[in-house]
Amino acid sequence: MQLFGVLVLFVTLSTACGLRCYTCTAAYPKSCTDTKSCTVIFNRCFSLRVEGVDAVTKGCQTSVLCGGAMACCEGDLCNNAIPTGPSVFLLLLCSTIITLYL
Repeated sequence: MQLFGVLVLFVTLSTACGLRCYTCTAAYPKSCTDTKSCTVIFNRCFSLRVEGVDAVTKGCQTSVLCGGAMACCEGDLCNNAIPTGPSVFLLLLCSTIITLYL
């Protein structure tokens, strides 16, 4: 039961700190390693591939401006092509909790 309390605390703190997105302009999407805390008005992370130049731009965006060539997603650091350590850890933690309590 303590593990469930820690999970609730972690989710609460991550929500209070705001959305985090990868931010960069690079030729290779996997080379984007800089992160940024988005301001309150931004509720999505985005990735935009520029055709012809073979570059990608990533950052924070509002849901109103998402669409077209801009791929938007919800959740911390969701605009990355490869799973990160924290996201893999949370996936394992959630599957463990579901296995133990359901």
